[in-house]
Parts: sequence; structure tokens; C-alpha cells
Amino acid sequence: MKNRYPKHNIFTTLLFGLVLLGSFPLFGQTAFHNFGDLKIHENANVGFHLDLTDDGIFDDNQGLMGFYSDSQLTISGDSHPVFNDMEVFTQNGLFLNTWVGVRNNINFISGDIITPKSNTESYLLFYQNAFATIADDSTHINGYAAVLNGNGTRLPTGDGNQNKAISIGAGIDDVITQGAYFSENPNFPRTFAETFSTDNIADPEVQINTTEFWKVTGELPVELTLNWNSFSAVGNISDTIERLVLVGWNRAQQQWVNLGATLASGDLDSGILTSDVFVPNDYEILTLGSAPEILEPFSALELDNYFMTPNNDGVNDFLVIDGIENAPNNTLTIFDRYGIKVYEKEGYSNEFDGRSNREGAINGDSGLAAGIYYYIFHDKGTGQKFQGYLYLAN
Repeated sequence: MKNRYPKHNIFTTLLFGLVLLGSFPLFGQTAFHNFGDLKIHENANVGFHLDLTDDGIFDDNQGLMGFYSDSQLTISGDSHPVFNDMEVFTQNGLFLNTWVGVRNNINFISGDIITPKSNTESYLLFYQNAFATIADDSTHINGYAAVLNGNGTRLPTGDGNQNKAISIGAGIDDVITQGAYFSENPNFPRTFAETFSTDNIADPEVQINTTEFWKVTGELPVELTLNWNSFSAVGNISDTIERLVLVGWNRAQQQWVNLGATLASGDLDSGILTSDVFVPNDYEILTLGSAPEILEPFSALELDNYFMTPNNDGVNDFLVIDGIENAPNNTLTIFDRYGIKVYEKEGYSNEFDGRSNREGAINGDSGLAAGIYYYIFHDKGTGQKFQGYLYLAN
């Protein structure tokens, strides 16, 4: 989506239609109040330069809705606007006092989307296959984000200074999974009255990170991918990323529980971790921990890091694992650098050609984008796992 800062005013764009539909801007004030039935039609670009209060119907939109201001803007009201494409260029942020939906794309140019971290009723909702562009450490969602029918959706959450995204790896119809990031010590959280002592652990061999945590809600099983950076200081709890796991404060047990890991990639300064499947609502908060090493060395076959050029020239067109016939009962899973699952095959036998087999993966049919990908090879016969990376080149 092209970056823009429209010079038109919302009054000149929408005034005629708003009068007919019973909705109107409040002249001389700083809010646009919708009481009626509004719709942005296909190919329309609409810019808001003032607060939006939605107490009508504003959820069947096409085109682009942009929020542009040198100060903070607010969306509030008893209704919930849903936009097809959305753009944010607000120097001091776009504050949500209600939940707002995006069906296709949200483009972060400048400023965060901000929600109250003590109120899970206000959030930005990504509908299935919706995505964010340009979200980074300087502009993201400082508060709660959610996804409906998550299937590899990456929620660009953070704390206003760093993007600590949550990737939702399971797609379940009509289920919302919601999450936010907190750069707080779980022993002394600023946002919650409850404390989560990192000394209260179900497994005494597990260590708990004390620099940050995430809160994720959802009633059905999911797998999550989180990331760490230098602020996370995971070197304080582990000397190797192979020992990193997701841990959660179990509501029923009132203690930290090891939720495992299927992927840990990167180094002690930065990387990503994907959990085993679990039910978020069973846990109050989540963070990174360390446990005895879970990935074991292979004896049945040789695995390594791989280089692929899937251009049909007969050289490096496929991911070929030498000795694969020695482990026929296997599963191969491939993730992109954000931890989104792009390929999974049970009984893998050297057929990956650079194309995704996951519904909704970007450029799946035409081939995955060039870059670094991470894989997990699981030999179900022995229970052994191996993780490595592969580089795709055009």
C-alpha cells in the first residue's frame, strides 16, 4: 500500500452522504459522530483528521480508511467500525476505546495503535487473512490485538518502543484469539493487581524470564510463536536457545507450567519460539523459560542447513534430506522468519519445492519469497527432533 498523507478534509469527502444518512461531523468540535448507516465504497480513499465516535452502523466497508493527525486521535462509541483497508499516520497514536476490525490490511506509517492494557474489551481485530504492513519497533499495536480464525496471523503487538509480535498458528472457525505484550516483571507487574512469582514453578528444573510477559486469551487450542530480543535477556535463564520453552501461569494451579516448544531459532540476542498446542484461557500470562534440552541429536540420518534455488534448472530445486528412507514415519514443518508455518508434511520424502501447502500463505502458489526459513524434522519412530534452517534463493 502506498504511503500517503491526504490533504483533503473528511468534511469535504463525506459531508453530503452523512447528511442523507443521519450522521454528521460536529462543526467546531474535534469529533466525528456517526449515528446512522455509513459505508466506504470500493476504490474510495477517506481520511479522518479528527476523533471518530461510532454509535451507528459502520462495518460494511470497502476502500481505504486513513487516520491522519499531528496529535492523538481516538475511536470510541457503542458500535464497532470494521474497515477493509486501514492506514495510520498519527504522531501520538490512534487510541481505541472500543474494538475495531480490519478485513484486509492495516498500514502503519507513523504512530502506534494504543488500547488500555487493563481492558481486554478494546482491541484491533484482524479478520481471517488480514495482515499488517510496516509494523516495526517504532509503530505497532501498543495494547491488545486479536484475530478471528487465526491461521498464521501475525499480531504486531508491542510496548511503544519495541515490536514483540504474537503469531497465531491455528485456524479455528469463529474463534477469537487475543493478545498483548507487557515489558514488565511478572513478580511485580504494573498492570495487574495479581503477582506471578517466578519461584512458584511446577517443575523445579524450569527457569522463568523476569523481563517481560504476554497475555493471550482464547477458548480453544492454539500454537503461538513469540520473539525475543536483547531486552528479553534470555541469556540470564539459558546458555543455549535449544533449552528455551514457553511457560504459562496456570490459573487452576496458581504456578508456572512448562508449555514446551516445537521451534527455537536464532541466537541468545534475538530469535523466535513456537510453542506446543495449548488452551490460552487456562493461563493468566505467558513468557519465555528454560528447561532441560528437548531437541536430541539424530542417529538415523544426517540433517543440516540447506540452500535451495527452486527455479526448475535441476539443481537444488527440492529440499533433499539424505537418508530420509531411514525415517519414513516423520513430520517436516517449515516456518518463515516470523514463525508463521508455511509448510507441513507427514511422511516427508524430499518433495518440498519452495511452495507453501498452507492455506492463506502469501505467494504460496507462485512460490515462497526468497529468504531464510526454519524447519523442524520430527522422527516419530524414535521421538527425535532436529531443527535447522534453509535459504531460498530465486
